[in-house]
Amino acid sequence: MTFLYLNSDQMGRGDPALGKKLLKSFLNELAKSSIQIDVIGCVNSGIHLTTKGSEVLEALQTLQDKGAKIATCGTCLDFHGKRAELMIGEIGAMDQTVGIMYAAEKVIRPN
Repeated sequence: MTFLYLNSDQMGRGDPALGKKLLKSFLNELAKSSIQIDVIGCVNSGIHLTTKGSEVLEALQTLQDKGAKIATCGTCLDFHGKRAELMIGEIGAMDQTVGIMYAAEKVIRPN
Protein backbone atom coordinates (compact mmCIF):
# COMPACT_ATOMS: atom_id res chain seq x y z
CA MET A 1 0.00 0.00 0.00
CA THR A 2 1.19 3.52 -0.81
CA PHE A 3 0.16 6.30 1.57
CA LEU A 4 0.33 9.97 0.56
CA TYR A 5 0.60 11.94 3.82
CA LEU A 6 -0.23 15.62 3.41
CA ASN A 7 0.42 17.48 6.65
CA SER A 8 0.55 20.91 5.04
CA ASP A 9 -1.05 22.88 2.23
CA GLN A 10 2.47 23.79 1.07
CA MET A 11 5.51 21.93 -0.23
CA GLY A 12 8.81 22.75 1.40
CA ARG A 13 9.70 25.60 3.71
CA GLY A 14 10.08 29.23 2.83
CA ASP A 15 7.71 31.44 0.90
CA PRO A 16 4.10 30.26 1.52
CA ALA A 17 2.85 31.28 -1.94
CA LEU A 18 5.65 29.32 -3.62
CA GLY A 19 5.03 26.35 -1.33
CA LYS A 20 1.35 26.23 -2.30
CA LYS A 21 2.23 26.51 -5.98
CA LEU A 22 4.74 23.65 -5.69
CA LEU A 23 2.29 21.35 -3.91
CA LYS A 24 -0.41 22.12 -6.47
CA SER A 25 2.03 21.21 -9.25
CA PHE A 26 3.08 18.03 -7.41
CA LEU A 27 -0.53 16.86 -6.98
CA ASN A 28 -1.44 17.69 -10.59
CA GLU A 29 1.57 15.75 -11.90
CA LEU A 30 0.81 12.84 -9.57
CA ALA A 31 -2.79 12.76 -10.81
CA LYS A 32 -1.58 12.62 -14.43
CA SER A 33 0.92 9.85 -13.70
CA SER A 34 0.46 6.08 -13.60
CA ILE A 35 1.59 5.99 -9.95
CA GLN A 36 -0.99 4.25 -7.77
CA ILE A 37 -1.78 5.97 -4.48
CA ASP A 38 -3.93 3.85 -2.17
CA VAL A 39 -4.63 6.25 0.69
CA ILE A 40 -4.33 10.03 1.04
CA GLY A 41 -4.33 11.42 4.57
CA CYS A 42 -4.70 15.16 5.19
CA VAL A 43 -3.83 16.59 8.60
CA ASN A 44 -2.98 19.99 10.10
CA SER A 45 -3.04 22.64 7.36
CA GLY A 46 -3.26 19.82 4.80
CA ILE A 47 -7.01 19.88 5.47
CA HIS A 48 -7.24 23.02 3.34
CA LEU A 49 -6.55 20.79 0.32
CA THR A 50 -9.83 18.86 0.73
CA THR A 51 -12.10 21.71 1.79
CA LYS A 52 -14.07 24.43 0.03
CA GLY A 53 -11.87 26.82 -1.95
CA SER A 54 -9.05 24.33 -2.53
CA GLU A 55 -7.22 24.68 -5.84
CA VAL A 56 -6.35 20.97 -5.94
CA LEU A 57 -9.79 19.37 -5.71
CA GLU A 58 -9.66 18.30 -9.36
CA ALA A 59 -6.32 16.53 -8.88
CA LEU A 60 -7.59 14.86 -5.71
CA GLN A 61 -10.76 13.79 -7.54
CA THR A 62 -8.63 12.20 -10.26
CA LEU A 63 -6.59 10.32 -7.65
CA GLN A 64 -9.79 9.19 -5.94
CA ASP A 65 -11.21 8.05 -9.30
CA LYS A 66 -8.02 5.99 -9.75
CA GLY A 67 -8.73 4.20 -6.45
CA ALA A 68 -7.23 6.36 -3.70
CA LYS A 69 -9.15 6.63 -0.46
CA ILE A 70 -9.00 10.18 0.94
CA ALA A 71 -9.33 10.85 4.67
CA THR A 72 -9.13 14.26 6.34
CA CYS A 73 -8.43 14.65 10.06
CA GLY A 74 -11.64 15.36 11.97
CA THR A 75 -9.83 17.05 14.86
CA CYS A 76 -8.09 19.34 12.37
CA LEU A 77 -11.34 20.17 10.56
CA ASP A 78 -12.94 21.07 13.90
CA PHE A 79 -9.94 23.17 14.97
CA HIS A 80 -10.17 25.23 11.77
CA GLY A 81 -13.99 25.29 11.78
CA LYS A 82 -14.11 23.55 8.40
CA ARG A 83 -15.94 20.27 9.04
CA ALA A 84 -18.96 21.45 7.00
CA GLU A 85 -16.66 22.54 4.15
CA LEU A 86 -15.17 19.10 3.40
CA MET A 87 -15.51 18.64 -0.37
CA ILE A 88 -13.90 15.26 -1.03
CA GLY A 89 -13.22 12.04 0.82
CA GLU A 90 -14.23 11.22 4.35
CA ILE A 91 -13.47 12.35 7.87
CA GLY A 92 -10.70 10.32 9.46
CA ALA A 93 -9.19 9.87 12.90
CA MET A 94 -5.65 9.60 14.24
CA ASP A 95 -5.97 5.88 15.02
CA GLN A 96 -6.58 5.31 11.30
CA THR A 97 -3.51 7.36 10.40
CA VAL A 98 -1.34 5.36 12.80
CA GLY A 99 -2.59 2.06 11.40
CA ILE A 100 -2.17 3.13 7.79
CA MET A 101 1.37 4.44 8.38
CA TYR A 102 2.32 1.18 10.06
CA ALA A 103 0.84 -0.98 7.30
CA ALA A 104 2.07 1.11 4.36
CA GLU A 105 4.90 -0.19 2.22
CA LYS A 106 5.57 3.40 1.10
CA VAL A 107 4.76 6.70 2.79
CA ILE A 108 5.12 9.76 0.56
CA ARG A 109 5.50 13.10 2.37
CA PRO A 110 5.96 15.88 -0.18
CA ASN A 111 6.08 18.58 2.45
